[in-house]
Amino acid sequence: MIKDAVLYRHLKKDYVQCTACEHFCAIAPGDMGKCGIRRNYNGALKLVVYGRPAALHVDPVEKKPLFHFLPTQPILSLGTVGCNFRCQFCQNWEISQTGPEFDPARSRNGDELMPEDLVALCRRRGIPMLAFTYNEPTVFFEYAYDTAKLAHEHGIRSVFVSSGFESLAALEMIEPYLDAINVDLKAFTDQFYREVCGTRLKPVMRNIEHIARRTKIWIEVTTLVIPGLNDSEAELRDMAAWLASVSPDLPWHLSAFHPDYLMLDRPPTPHRTLIRGWEIGKEAGLRYVYVGNVYDQTRESTYCPQCGELLISRNWYRVAVHWREPGVCHRCGAQIPGVWR
Repeated sequence: MIKDAVLYRHLKKDYVQCTACEHFCAIAPGDMGKCGIRRNYNGALKLVVYGRPAALHVDPVEKKPLFHFLPTQPILSLGTVGCNFRCQFCQNWEISQTGPEFDPARSRNGDELMPEDLVALCRRRGIPMLAFTYNEPTVFFEYAYDTAKLAHEHGIRSVFVSSGFESLAALEMIEPYLDAINVDLKAFTDQFYREVCGTRLKPVMRNIEHIARRTKIWIEVTTLVIPGLNDSEAELRDMAAWLASVSPDLPWHLSAFHPDYLMLDRPPTPHRTLIRGWEIGKEAGLRYVYVGNVYDQTRESTYCPQCGELLISRNWYRVAVHWREPGVCHRCGAQIPGVWR
């Protein structure tokens, strides 16, 4: 379904400027933005994949990853085709990476699923939350917004799994209906963002800080650690120090890379690199640092930062909660930041 966009402004000669993300694409009539799914139809911007998820699955919320948000609960996850990033290592490239020849009619997967269909599915199956994920939810903003707003009316939570390149206008519009977000902090140099992802670092940093300090959206951050590109101790220290300055309670997930898409020339991330990153995060003052995509039950579990008691044990997606009251350490009574009920 083709749907009118809400985040754009008119320019001269029927050009439009999309304002959903920080690319702020100026789009000629008949053309699409960098995401490949927001097209200018005679001076009006439209989303061409509304109601057309390319992937739809029920996941554990820990897979997003969100470790401080309704642990052990299922989440309905969906994404469309298209993306505003061009990450050479993309692990969902089959649906997210579309070229200039993109034809939405050939990319549809299954039947249309309107916001009311997704909410009805959650209600029917007792699923308490929705995740907009797999590709960047900002590029299908109108579909995500309408779904999140309707879900909110029925007490269903909404989550973004995002690269963090939203415009402030997009964040402000979705904020009342967005309960949590996991933002990819892909590296801590602008060179990496420009050369490997085709974007910029500063808007991502601004958005992480904005969400953490100025909204009620629960936020966690993930970094895919890539050998030889963003895994130096100096870069990890800079990243950890900055995250701790935003908030020492900001959970940081360090995830193992595996070769994919256009980046097949690098090895998987050694476990020892992730362990060192975990140590660096702790040394910087972050209270909740996690290791992912490898077997490490110790470093993917949650402990009380005050007394060290094990609060949530994780073994991949086998999760056990040990406290008696959600969000409260059963040994010392410390309050653990997060959304627990």
